[in-house]
Amino acid sequence: MAKDKTPAPKIKRKLVLLMVFAGLLMLLLILRLTQVMLVQGPELQKKAETQWTRRQNLSAQRGRIIDRNGLVLAQSGTAYRVLANPPSIAADDRVRVATEVSDILGLDYDYVLERVSDPTRLQVQLKRQVESSVIDQLEALQLGNGITYTTDMKRYYPFGQLFTQLVGFTGIETEGQTGLEAEYNAYLAGTNGLLVTEVDRKNQPLSYGVPEYIAPVEGFDLTITGDSVTQSYLEKYLKQCYEINRPISASGIIMDPKTGEILAISTYPSFDLNDPPRDMVTELMSMSRARIVTDTYEAGTMFDMITTAAAVDSGATAAGNSFNCDGSRTFRLEKIRCWNTNGHGDQTLAEALGNSCNVAMMDIAAATGVDKLYDYIYSFGFNESTECGIPSEDTGEVIHRKYIRSSDLAYLSFGQTITTTAIQMANAFCAIVNGGVLMQPYVVDSIVDTDGKEVVKNEPTILRRVISSESSATMRNLLQSVAENGNGSNAQVVNYTVAGITGVSRKFEEDGVTPSRTRVVATFCGCIPASDPQLVCMVMIDEPQVPVMEASSLAGYWVQKIFGDLVQYYGILPDTTSKTRTVPNVVGMTGKDAVYELTQAGYPAYVVPGEETALVISQFPAAETVVASGTSVILYTSMTTFNDEGIYKAQAVVPKLIGKRRQDAFDTLAKLGLFLSFDKAQCTGQIDTQSEPEGALVDPGTTIYVTFPTPAPTEDAGTSPTPEPLE
Repeated sequence: MAKDKTPAPKIKRKLVLLMVFAGLLMLLLILRLTQVMLVQGPELQKKAETQWTRRQNLSAQRGRIIDRNGLVLAQSGTAYRVLANPPSIAADDRVRVATEVSDILGLDYDYVLERVSDPTRLQVQLKRQVESSVIDQLEALQLGNGITYTTDMKRYYPFGQLFTQLVGFTGIETEGQTGLEAEYNAYLAGTNGLLVTEVDRKNQPLSYGVPEYIAPVEGFDLTITGDSVTQSYLEKYLKQCYEINRPISASGIIMDPKTGEILAISTYPSFDLNDPPRDMVTELMSMSRARIVTDTYEAGTMFDMITTAAAVDSGATAAGNSFNCDGSRTFRLEKIRCWNTNGHGDQTLAEALGNSCNVAMMDIAAATGVDKLYDYIYSFGFNESTECGIPSEDTGEVIHRKYIRSSDLAYLSFGQTITTTAIQMANAFCAIVNGGVLMQPYVVDSIVDTDGKEVVKNEPTILRRVISSESSATMRNLLQSVAENGNGSNAQVVNYTVAGITGVSRKFEEDGVTPSRTRVVATFCGCIPASDPQLVCMVMIDEPQVPVMEASSLAGYWVQKIFGDLVQYYGILPDTTSKTRTVPNVVGMTGKDAVYELTQAGYPAYVVPGEETALVISQFPAAETVVASGTSVILYTSMTTFNDEGIYKAQAVVPKLIGKRRQDAFDTLAKLGLFLSFDKAQCTGQIDTQSEPEGALVDPGTTIYVTFPTPAPTEDAGTSPTPEPLE
């Protein structure tokens, strides 16, 4: 009988176990392959490619920024990236390479040595945007394949400091960081390309490799409405203004009132766009701000033109009306004073505007009414962005009409309690003088792609009619009177009519509540010629170092200088015959005699109160300057004081306090920005002594200590406490 060949149960179990084990191995292998191929696949693929390929980014040509006449303000040019290939640098040669390369590239030696001594990296970047002349120096060292280079892009600004805040600058990756470079980066940047090359273990290209090339796409060209010549005149005089008056900053804008085009815009101090001070971050960001659109300030007396335009257009007042200013108006229990506390007396509407009379503006606003005035305020564009195309624009702030009381309306009428930007004010001025329509201000004319097709095109746009053409003509006549006879007389241009208005805006102390007695913003906005405005110019001077009362006539002088050059450039024909005179030389005279001499010659003159007996050491405008009759002259004397930085510092003259009672002395000093201090245990009767003699010059904020007659001693008399300033 044949034997049974069926495997024994023990063998079957072994086969089953073997098959299970083999199945598990296959499953683990499948899982591992799944992990490597699907989960880790992309990462491993990248690592592999870095080992057998060299990837080089090809920078796109950034679009140009061009002015209205075709002058290139910003363009990209070819530069180079310097690269190190550590595997190709012998170990004993690294010190020499690091020494020579760091010296030529201006890099830290330790940084370069660390980069070239890392054999685990096939290629590292040492420096970007290197000029070709530097590459020539590197090639002269004959460093072989250890140091190589590839093309790069660098931003160039052919005119350096021109249009600094408007154009802006780029970072190391040529991405826009400020100005139009940042605001329109998506249009200007383009798209970078890529070159992939197969390499061996020493990072050398394979002779049989097939490179992969993705071409970069160039950025679009941007054309602005700005004119380089106009801009150069503006920047020239803003720099002079800054050097003479030593403010925090001097800013200006020039517009076409009929189209809304911004022809020039600038702030000084400034910097060269080709070499921004990147290591001074705070200063760089401050100088990069286009303060005309980014900074808000209290509207101040320039707001008089808005109050007047609203009243004239609504019929609340007329050019023939007269106003009486006795120095103040009282609203319930609150007395609101004119800046001229003695009052301006009887005056016409033109004279009220020229005098910046607060009382007249209060009366005009009251006649207009809250709702009507607010309708005009919003219609002129306050409390909203102008959308002019310049980045970081602020909107200012207007208190809602429902919170306005009669006293609030009074303050609002002459520009207090309302904040604005210079571009809002300049655009509102354009609407007042151009026939009554508010234009859309804009700074970008067009953006053109690489095929020459316009992807953005801006045209003059009327937003709305604000006042009638008849009201606009009336306002031009009133503003012309301001420029000829009022505070704006310094803006007169020989043989041309100018219309404009001055502005003095108060600034506040660090607490944000207390108005400063010495710091203001001086502005002037004007147009030329007055009958048919072709150009509008506004100059804003932040904290000019001149006496506060003289600030109102300061900015107009610089507008006059700018207009004087621009009428020639734009071919604007004279429309009047001006009486001109040469400013006499009064240096060396006493302040009193100099004022008399200038007044007799037809020039309003200003000298710091209390300095009338001192000798004049300088005058502005300078002697022998030919100006229109009526131009104001500011005098500086030997008593005019300056701080350690050479900046004018207004001082107060200590009055006589002896014989006065405590409250009278306190009120007298408060008007001068001084403080009173005394022994609270002994403060009755009339003042006996004062710490600073009558007539002494002291800084604002100085505390004057006074004493009172000693009362008869009593048994309970004790030690007097330390004198404290009066709260």
